[in-house]
Amino acid sequence: MCGLSGEIRFDGGRPDIAGVERMTDRLAARGPDGRGLWSQGAVALGHRRLKIIDLSEHGAQPMTDAESRLTGVFNGCVYNYRELRKELEGLGHRFFSTSDTEVLLKAYRQWGTSCVDHLLGMFAFAVVEHESGRVVLARDRLGIKPLYLAEDVNRLRFASSLPALLAGGGVDTSLDPQALHQYLSWHATVAAPRTVLAGVRKLPPATVRVVERDGRHQDRCYWQPSYTRRPADAGMDAADWRDAVRDALRTAVRRRMVADVPVGVLLSGGLDSSLIVALLAEEGQTDLATFSIGFESENGEEGDEFAYSDIVAKEFATDHHQLMVPSDRVSAGLDGAVEAMSEPMVSHDTVAFHLLSEQVAKQLSVVQSGQGADEVFAGYHWYARMAAVQREQEPGTYADVYFDRPHADLARMLRPHMLADHDVSGDFVRDHMAVPGAETALDAALRLDTHVMMIDDPVKRVDNMTMDWGLEARVPFLDHELVELAAACPPELKLAQGGKGVLKDVGRQVLPHTVVDRPKGYFPVPAIRHMAGPVLDRVREALSAPEARRRGIFRESYVAELLAAPDTHRTNRGANALWQVALLEIWLQTHSIS
Repeated sequence: MCGLSGEIRFDGGRPDIAGVERMTDRLAARGPDGRGLWSQGAVALGHRRLKIIDLSEHGAQPMTDAESRLTGVFNGCVYNYRELRKELEGLGHRFFSTSDTEVLLKAYRQWGTSCVDHLLGMFAFAVVEHESGRVVLARDRLGIKPLYLAEDVNRLRFASSLPALLAGGGVDTSLDPQALHQYLSWHATVAAPRTVLAGVRKLPPATVRVVERDGRHQDRCYWQPSYTRRPADAGMDAADWRDAVRDALRTAVRRRMVADVPVGVLLSGGLDSSLIVALLAEEGQTDLATFSIGFESENGEEGDEFAYSDIVAKEFATDHHQLMVPSDRVSAGLDGAVEAMSEPMVSHDTVAFHLLSEQVAKQLSVVQSGQGADEVFAGYHWYARMAAVQREQEPGTYADVYFDRPHADLARMLRPHMLADHDVSGDFVRDHMAVPGAETALDAALRLDTHVMMIDDPVKRVDNMTMDWGLEARVPFLDHELVELAAACPPELKLAQGGKGVLKDVGRQVLPHTVVDRPKGYFPVPAIRHMAGPVLDRVREALSAPEARRRGIFRESYVAELLAAPDTHRTNRGANALWQVALLEIWLQTHSIS
């Protein structure tokens, strides 16, 4: 829930309150239910509130704990806040609200920066110590909630979205060639701490940053599961692992029902979201609101999976809602989705999530979603190839199966001033694969996908698109205890049955087999994948705009080649190359980046 912003001055000056107000106002969609500002000394904080827990004004932010002389802003949800509150009350703390934000402040007072180890949930926060002037920034273990940073020698600004930082002004908006290299190599993913803009960074997941009054800071990574087999699990067979995963997933789903408002489910009809519905039904949830979206077919490609979502909705008697989107609505909705992007995202389902969220938010403010299961439980087809290679072969194999294109191809795409001088994306993967704590090549690939690639693609996509309508999406497959269990699970159990084998075994206990054994589906938006008329018109408009010509990111000959056959050129992963190129330019123009 919510959006936060702030500024810390290092030069003895006062924070730019007007700038913080502009950042806060740019976050209005993330928090339509309240607005607050606070300033003391060298620090100013802003907040936009989405009321999920403690709907009274006692839960308003920025929140100050007068006893401990702390003020904080918080985005997300601490699912175990009630248990933590009881523990803290036993330690002598007194509460004035029923909010999880106050629990966070009391937890910080009790445990300092180690408070993050006690939090189960998704979060980004800033806590200010009044007396020392120290500011502590933190982000949850899986990076579900974002935190963007813009820093120079005089100040640090932070916000829940990159466009909010731009609204504050004074940001270096030149492109970062290394980030651009990642964008074009990894299906638009740019790994933390980089963004495509040289002047904006993001706090990495599972990180606490302590910022001192003079601008010095120290980062601590507080969580990283081991992708190795645990001695304690040595006696477990396939049935034991199935039961352990089922119990952990049931706990994760139950945790994410914590709210003072109703919680629904985004039901695609795939295994992952269907499991959420089934386990909630086991918990006794009735009349659960579920939502599915579909699109018109293009080039013979189906654009909906209603047949499967209908089966699940009927099986568990949910209050089901279908949204069918015509192709012309996709092109009309494209610009709104791009405006909601903190960073450029090329996945087709970005527009789908934005359109779906618009409709869901008219009825609910919290939903559960199935994102993350494929990375955590090895659901993608390329994982079988990773399992077949030795540890020393893994970086090259990973590049073969995951990269959109090799480094050599970028020279014919990019103009020289935009081209990184070496294979920075390949180096990143090689360095990550070499880190201890992964037993096999597949373990190393799953670690990379779960803790880097997923966070800055599907996780970011879901947060940006839902929160642009004041809709909070919770992702039980990214419960950190479930992720730890999955990391320890033998790879062969995850790879079984074409991927996600252990999860499919859970599904057979609670779901119709037609849902479990169906072919793997994606969230298709055919109008974008095949560059249907209005979408192609928007692409041509963006690439021929004066701003695009002045920027000169891509070689004109390459762009002309793509436009001459818009549905022909595909990356190694099957994505439309024209869309990847055009989306970056559309994003830059939408956010007035010169």
